[in-house]
Amino acid sequence: MNLRFDAARLWDSLAQMARIGARPDGGVNRLALTPEDGAARALLRDWALAAGCTLSVDRLGSMVLTYPGADTSLPAVAIGSHLDSVPTGGKYDGAYGVLVGLEIVRALHAVGARTRAPIGIVNWTNEEGARFAPPMAASEVAMGFASEQRLLETPDRFGETTFAAALADCGWQGPDDPTAARGFGAYFEAHIEQGPVLEREGIPLGIVTHGYGVAYCTITITGRDGHIGGAMADRRDALLGAAEVILTLESIALGTAGRGLASATRLALSPDARGNIPSEVRLVASLRNIEQEGLEAMRATLAAACEEIARRRQMPIMIEYVSGYPSVRFDPVLLQRLRDAAAVAGLAHRDLPTPIGHDALHVGRVVPSAMLFIPCHGGLSHNPAESITPEWSAAGLAALAPAVIETAGGLA
Repeated sequence: MNLRFDAARLWDSLAQMARIGARPDGGVNRLALTPEDGAARALLRDWALAAGCTLSVDRLGSMVLTYPGADTSLPAVAIGSHLDSVPTGGKYDGAYGVLVGLEIVRALHAVGARTRAPIGIVNWTNEEGARFAPPMAASEVAMGFASEQRLLETPDRFGETTFAAALADCGWQGPDDPTAARGFGAYFEAHIEQGPVLEREGIPLGIVTHGYGVAYCTITITGRDGHIGGAMADRRDALLGAAEVILTLESIALGTAGRGLASATRLALSPDARGNIPSEVRLVASLRNIEQEGLEAMRATLAAACEEIARRRQMPIMIEYVSGYPSVRFDPVLLQRLRDAAAVAGLAHRDLPTPIGHDALHVGRVVPSAMLFIPCHGGLSHNPAESITPEWSAAGLAALAPAVIETAGGLA
């Protein structure tokens, strides 16, 4: 049987999808559960139904488009990512991982072929977390690590609606149980690297062995109201305390010999007035480490540093960990299938971890999972200038397709 995976068709599909939510600067704005997200979902649905798939939508809006296998008793081998974007997103982040799965199914359907197990194409809701926090929210709930009801009640970052209301308005709330995804036989996710390693080394494929452990926290520094004309010695300036905490985050990351990352990403102060010394500052921060033990050490170092700052500046500092996930090791059998497929295709590849969150990091805690990276220019992502080449796109398809088909039991 002449099974042909059409890299040109995949490239064209990426271009068509990028027209939905297109920005004048060449980027994409498809926030989760907006009309733009709904239109992208509809296009994916239409393409997949035309390729012989059936559609399932769960109560959180995640889509599973299933191409039937020859053995109906076997669980589906899933390929997934997301179609939502950040406000100033690029064309390939997320969309590549969904549409490369579609191309595998299209190739099978074109010649009337089946694998033994079904193949599922998954579009997870709200991977980015740009509108509803946290990121990877639907996959986290599906895998049993967060509450479905709590996610449905989550307000958007603009304070205008809730996840449940936006889902209803978007028209993509389904009847199915999100936890059904725990029954996948395996899960693959392909993605642009969002880093510079592959391009810099001239390697078209990255085999993602594991993901960093991540801890998100809110840090509250409580000082004392005061006039900006007041004496320096009498001040309890919460913003100065926050400045020390932010520099401490940088110092902690730099002290991990390249194994950890730390960032302060949002800052809110009160009273937010020109003539007042801030009495309270709330900052959002994340800690990341290549190993779970390293992440725990970073948390301990941050706690001790904040205690010292609080004592010296005479202002309470409270750290509240609000979300995160542990370091996840991907399935060695699936990873080897990706390596073997790359070798057969004559494609150079290397192992590497991912410091960035993906749905596979939640799914991989329950379902045997693997990730594959392709390069992106300059490592740039979450930016309208995000770009890849048709050759990199084709390389990902060439490695992923045989690994998925083998995992699905081969051609029936």
